[in-house]
Order: sequence, then C-alpha cells, then structure tokens
Amino acid sequence: MDILLERIIECIGPRHGAKKELAEHLGIHPNVITNWLNGRNKSYRRYVNEIAAFYGVSVDYLLGNSDSKEKQPDSQNENQAVKDELIAFYGDVIDECLKNHIEPMVTIFHWDLPQALVDSYGGWESAEIIDDYVTYAKTLFQNWGDKVKYWITLNEQNIFTSLGWLTAQHPPGKFDDQKMFYQVNHHAFMAHAKAVLAYREMGYKGEIGASFAYTPSYALDCKPINAMAKSNYDDLKNYWWMDVYAYGRYPKAAMTYLKKKKIAPQMQSGDEEILKEAAKEITFMGVNYYQSCVCEYNPLDGVTPYGTMNTTGKKGTAQEIGIPGIYKNPANPYLMTTDGDWSIDPKGLQFCCREITSRYALPIIISENGLGAFDKLEEDGAVHDVYRVEYLKEHLKALGEAIEEGCEVLAYCTWSFTDLLSWLNGYQKRYGFVYVDRNEEGGTLNRYKKDSYYWYKDVIVTNGENLYK
Repeated sequence: MDILLERIIECIGPRHGAKKELAEHLGIHPNVITNWLNGRNKSYRRYVNEIAAFYGVSVDYLLGNSDSKEKQPDSQNENQAVKDELIAFYGDVIDECLKNHIEPMVTIFHWDLPQALVDSYGGWESAEIIDDYVTYAKTLFQNWGDKVKYWITLNEQNIFTSLGWLTAQHPPGKFDDQKMFYQVNHHAFMAHAKAVLAYREMGYKGEIGASFAYTPSYALDCKPINAMAKSNYDDLKNYWWMDVYAYGRYPKAAMTYLKKKKIAPQMQSGDEEILKEAAKEITFMGVNYYQSCVCEYNPLDGVTPYGTMNTTGKKGTAQEIGIPGIYKNPANPYLMTTDGDWSIDPKGLQFCCREITSRYALPIIISENGLGAFDKLEEDGAVHDVYRVEYLKEHLKALGEAIEEGCEVLAYCTWSFTDLLSWLNGYQKRYGFVYVDRNEEGGTLNRYKKDSYYWYKDVIVTNGENLYK
C-alpha cells in the first residue's frame, strides 16, 4: 500500500451563533437525533491535541470539513468579522497539520448548509445556490489553495439529497419529492462543476473531485430479468452521479426513464457544456465505501424505496427496499452484516475500484471506509474492538489486490479517527480509533485509544506488512 490515510469529521470552528440555527433546522424533524447540540465532541476546542494524536499514529493525511455554517452572524454588519474568524481558525488547523507532517485534504461541503440560504431562496432547491457555493469555494481556494493540495467539492451528494428529499430523515425533511430530488441534484452538480472550473481558472494544479457513497451491486443470479435489474440499479443509484462527475453527462437510459415519469431535472442553456468541461478537470473519483448490495427484479406491486432503515442496531430490522417494476435489494446470504444490517463485503471494495478504473480511467480516493459498532469502554480505559480490526484488515487487503490489478489508489481514509456524532444514530454507533466519552445526554469528552488505534498505527509503520501476519 503506497499511502495509508486518516480521516476525521469534527474539524470544526467556533460556533457562537450556530445553536439557534441548528435547533431551528432540526426542529423540522426532531426525531432525527437526540440532543444534537449537546452531542458534538467539540474537536474544535482540542484540535492541537487531536492533530498531535494523528501524528502519534503516523497518519499521512487529515481529511476535514470546511462547512460554511460554522458561525452565523446576527446581522450583515458581522459578516466580515465572522469570515475573518473562520478563516483564521481553519488556517490555524491547516498550519498545525502541515507542522505535524500531515497533508490536509479539505471537503468543501459536508451537508451543513447555512439556514439563511434556505430561508432566503430555498437552499439547494434554487439555482441561486450555485453562485453562492462557488463564491464560498473560491474563498477557500484563495486562502488555502497554495497549502491544500487535495479538495473534495461535495461529500455524498447522493446521500444528503436522498435523505433530505426522499426519506425526510435529513433537512429539509421532505418525503418522496422525486422531482425536486433530481432538480436539487442538478443544482449540486452545477455547483461542483463551476467550483472545479474556478479552481483551475485560479491557476491551482492540485487534486480535485467529489466523493460519492458507492454501493456496488451484484445480480441475484443469471436470470436475465435480474441482470437488467442490476443494470437499472446502477444507472439510477450509481452512474447517475459518477457519470456526471467523470463524463459530464447523465446516463441515457436513466434520463429516458425519468423523462417518462416527468421527474427529470430541468437544465439551463450551457449546463451540459459546463458539466463536460469540469469532467475534464477532475483528477480522482472519491468513494465512501461501506457495503455492497444485491439486485433482483421488483414487480409493480413490490417493495418501495421507503422501507424502515435500521438505526437502532437491532439486527434484522432493516426492510427490503427498491423501485416497483425496476429493482429491489434483497439481503446477500453469503455475507455477514453489521449491527445496522449493512453487508460486510471487503471484496466489494475491490469490485468498485475495478469498476471505476475500467469505466472512468480515474485515480481513486477512498474518502470513507469503516465499521460502526457498539463499543464498550472498560474500567481500565481500554476498548477491545477486535471486530473493527478484522473489518479494516480485510478491506485493506482487498484494496491491495485492486492496486495490484492496476487500480490507482491515491488515498485510503478510514471513518474515523475519533468517535463522532451521527445525524441518525447520535453516539450509539461508533466508528473511531479513539473512544470519546460522550453520549446524547452528556459526558466528559475524555479520549481513550482503542485497540484498533494501536493496530492501525502498526499498519502504517509497517506499510501494510502486518496485514498478512
């Protein structure tokens, strides 16, 4: 493995004005999480120590988020002061990373949309957001373009739009608004594309692209109708995003289907040209990989996309989902699952890398991969997460095979360094190498290194040799 990378989500700045914004935003659907405002692990107050801990584990990269909602001014007169404070904070974080020999990798947008933009014109529902996003991105480029060499424009566009406009689990909490879902995605694509072009026009030569939550698919069997179900799934759930990033165009069969249903996005004159120009300028396909899926034909009276998601950790409670007449996703009997009913499939990571390499001929950044589980803090401060070690070991070995087969993998980022707050699970499900003493009600915020922390440090020090012992 040439590079082993590390990721943290909670690289956040001062939040003096964010409490009211977040409370109002989540008030649209209060069942999403419990006590969001009390649950954050407050890494922004501890970033020097956190980064020192990264250096202790010998990580090469830190992937943080520079979301635009870290502090909202009470009036327009405060805008410049807020901007200066945030730029100073993130500049300090980046400098601290570089001082510790950690290459910063910045995610421009990780779902934290300023409520002011929603109130003003509907946020992502309006094309007006495109120019605002580009202005924001250019501000980041202007301040840190000479220091940051890796940029991710959007994190999991397919997820924040699905949960926001189809399942009502994320803001703005809309259910089954399919037409707006595709329109919102088009606005996000245009924001991504224009930001990529702006980055190049400003003279920067670094790596830039988007990160996609990729769930590769397998046909249930060799029955042709199930093979077509897989093809339809890939067009609607995978290639709809990746084809736009890499080619600057939508999959034709999927677009034809959406037009027949009258839910296809409206495109403005010149959009297609901009998307194609931006596709020439990205330098990687970002992948957040957690699981694979199985595809089977779904009859017209079959399951819908809105089955219950397992957010409790009680195995077997997730419901089968699909699109009637198109596909459904039954469980894979050959794979184990997590507590959240996600399939554990290391080979799926190799599969998706091979597919990206053959279909797009792009280098790959694995921007997320990890295991969410119910970790137990022992009385002596230990956390024996052997299950996480096993999960990551097998995924890294599969990634190594993909590299040997010709895939160019620029980065592997685990999710995550510390435990962190989940939009849907709070602190019930933990991903980190470092245990944070925090739950939805409170906690000390003390950090405890899990067994996986020491194991992963050895993986990096040995450059992956210990994976095969």
